[in-house]
Amino acid sequence: MNEIKHSFVLASASSKRIELLNNIKIFPKIIYSSDINENINIKEDPKKYCTRIAKNKALKALEKYPEELVLSADTIVFCSKKIFLKPRNKDEAKEFLTFLSGRKHNVLTCVCLAKKSLINIKKVLTKISFKRLTNQEIEEYLLTDEWKDKAGAYAIQGYAEKFIKRINGSYSNVVGLPLFETYNLLNSQGLI
Repeated sequence: MNEIKHSFVLASASSKRIELLNNIKIFPKIIYSSDINENINIKEDPKKYCTRIAKNKALKALEKYPEELVLSADTIVFCSKKIFLKPRNKDEAKEFLTFLSGRKHNVLTCVCLAKKSLINIKKVLTKISFKRLTNQEIEEYLLTDEWKDKAGAYAIQGYAEKFIKRINGSYSNVVGLPLFETYNLLNSQGLI
């Protein structure tokens, strides 16, 4: 079956987001990595942070492709008001996993579809319950390098899946793009 390129820009170079879209036969016309400042503002609420970053990624892509529709997304892990972005190094990854051990936490993805006169954002929240991790389990996980470039220092679709006692919500959201909501956003604009 031939790939039909869909008429939108994906403002993300995430291989997982591209793979998720491709799994449901959606192939963005253009893939563009929006290079923006992703620092957390002082006392910024997780939902406001995630919304701001997803929107800014889309707006940055619109600067380069002003005539196109742009799809962007941002995924974060948070527990209470504490946001866990991508760890900078193995020590920070260990700190994140130690904190999340035995706790329930949230994975939030904000998906943004934007063009000149439209900004539509959907927020999708998935609740995850981690088993209590031993120091050995954390050390073994860190050796996999799966924690690199992953919000919260873990990837659900790999070695860490055995740590997850319960998931309440969208699995694809935890991977990095909630497919139900994304499909409906694109469909609402006649893109698929």
